[in-house]
Amino acid sequence: MTAQAVQPQQAEQGAEQPVQRRAIALVSGGLDSMLAVKVMQEQGIHVEGVNFFTGFCVEGHTQAIRKKDQDKHKRNDALWVAEVLGIKLHIVDISEEYKDVVLNPKYGYGANLNPCLDCKIFMVNQANLMVNKAREFAGEKGFDFVITGEVVGQRPKSQRSETMPIVSSESGADDRLLRPLCARNLPETLPEREGWVNRDELHAFSGRNRKPQMELARKYGLEDYAQPSGGCCFLTDESYSRKLQDLWQARDSRDYEMDDIMLLKVGRHIRPRPHFKLIVSREEGENNFLEGYKYRFTSLVTTSCPGPLALIDGDLADEEEEQFAASLVARYSKGRMDDQVTVELQRAGGVSKVLNVAPMGPRDIPDEWHVG
Repeated sequence: MTAQAVQPQQAEQGAEQPVQRRAIALVSGGLDSMLAVKVMQEQGIHVEGVNFFTGFCVEGHTQAIRKKDQDKHKRNDALWVAEVLGIKLHIVDISEEYKDVVLNPKYGYGANLNPCLDCKIFMVNQANLMVNKAREFAGEKGFDFVITGEVVGQRPKSQRSETMPIVSSESGADDRLLRPLCARNLPETLPEREGWVNRDELHAFSGRNRKPQMELARKYGLEDYAQPSGGCCFLTDESYSRKLQDLWQARDSRDYEMDDIMLLKVGRHIRPRPHFKLIVSREEGENNFLEGYKYRFTSLVTTSCPGPLALIDGDLADEEEEQFAASLVARYSKGRMDDQVTVELQRAGGVSKVLNVAPMGPRDIPDEWHVG
């Protein structure tokens, strides 16, 4: 029998109204967090979701920018999950606070620049702060516990049996953190001990096989969910991580701004000299996106033939470097086989000049220049 998320109702007249238990769920938009919410709803728990914006989220960014992707089905999966399950979703921008997680991860990085364990601790901590704040200001109408879609053994860095207790304790959530999909593989939490949820109706999923989750989704009639294990963070991507490391090295500073991390998602990044790199658009959508940054960067664009827009991150020291950069950009234009291509160079301050250059040949751009 499903546990009721209410306190026992007194038989005598004037009995207190049942109290519905309330939980905050970390909702990424993926299948696991979606199922975690649904499992709680099946037990009568009132669930609201929270989705944290770090700036490194994959979802929607490149699809919205690149024209070739614009015919694909686009949506914000976290909002879609909230709509399908009928829950309120809190979207919280933590991009500034998240910097310390990226720059100084206590538990280090994964395969690339992904601070997965520190990230999970930070996210749960933020959700737990919401729980505590709501309980403080709203009394019994606040939230009682936090739920996530974590599964033991699913992620090599953050979802192991030895790291899950670390997330619980260091986030401050302690035994108010419930993982409905693998709870029966873990010690009992406060919601289970107090009878707010029925442990027997929670799950014991483990490992990287997503078939049990997909079967549970079918049972609930959930379809069209985000592809399981599709990845949701650019920091797990090898190419993106190389570009971020290159940025830090070139600036001699392990820091970044929002514009930096957005630009790392777009175009070819070519560093022919230590003091500057080119961000070269690959198609019309990226051209349009980079147009919005011309006020900040020196830009180059071919005018005698169709071609890319390129931004210079750094400084072109003299006319020789201007000619060099223009020749490189011409290589990626429709005039790459012409004897000469006309390129307009425009400084961030608005001063422009016209350069006539011979396009570089394919062997003039060595692989080591390509950051990503």
